[in-house]
Amino acid sequence: MEKTQLNKLIALWFEEDIRDGDHTSLSCIPETQMGTQQLIIKEAGILAGVEVAKHIIEYFDPTCQIEVFIQDGEHVKPGDIAFKVYGKELSLLQIERTMLNIMQRMSGIATTAHKYQSLIADTQCHVLDTRKTTPGLRYLEKEAVAIGGGMNHRIGLFDMILLKDNHVDYAGGITAALTRAQNYCQQHNKDLRIEIETRNEAEIREALATNIPDRIMLDNFTPEQTKQAVEIIREWEKDHRHIEIESSGGITINTLHDYAVCGVDYISVGALTHSVKSLDMSFKALKN
Repeated sequence: MEKTQLNKLIALWFEEDIRDGDHTSLSCIPETQMGTQQLIIKEAGILAGVEVAKHIIEYFDPTCQIEVFIQDGEHVKPGDIAFKVYGKELSLLQIERTMLNIMQRMSGIATTAHKYQSLIADTQCHVLDTRKTTPGLRYLEKEAVAIGGGMNHRIGLFDMILLKDNHVDYAGGITAALTRAQNYCQQHNKDLRIEIETRNEAEIREALATNIPDRIMLDNFTPEQTKQAVEIIREWEKDHRHIEIESSGGITINTLHDYAVCGVDYISVGALTHSVKSLDMSFKALKN
């Protein structure tokens, strides 16, 4: 994430939390008093957000010094010390909650992504995130997915064409939707990949007949239906070209492997970002 964009977010976070002052800290801590706090891990998982935390600290008080012991993407366990920060105690207290909120959220997502991807490590399939993210935090949540070993789908509506069921129905069918998408890209000089969501075998065959999509999504297929769909697409590829296959819709951690072994390239899972549990950690003062 670009530093300028991140700084805009950080400014909003501190405005939300501090506004005209942290009156609790201001009332009892001398302005010049210095101290050290350390980030203590309280739950096993994958650490994420260290680089973001460094930006938060630097933004709020550039005089603070941070010593990092564990980097993004590393496994952590209860009792681990991820980093220490030395600086004004007032700054450390005001940074604490904003930094923890982001790090706990990102680490929870990274841990979940790692768990999902590990379950299909014996296949060539990759777990994808979705646009089911917290408004304003999409870039950071998708970064956390990547840190955990998952892969990012499109970032937003601007960097890929994904024709879903509503687009297909509004456009008048599979062929119409794909043809219009292709014409749009040509007319507007857009080099965008085109993916289409299919709901049954007939729609898959119609999509293949256009020879337009770069990826076909199998939406709410059973594992048995997925296996059949993969066979149809791979057979078509023999006389044409490779098309990526993505499974989506209602796939849980318990059924993930059943879909991966069908031969799909990707499985998109909204749960990577929309329903994760934050990883437990705390930012505690080191007493002299």
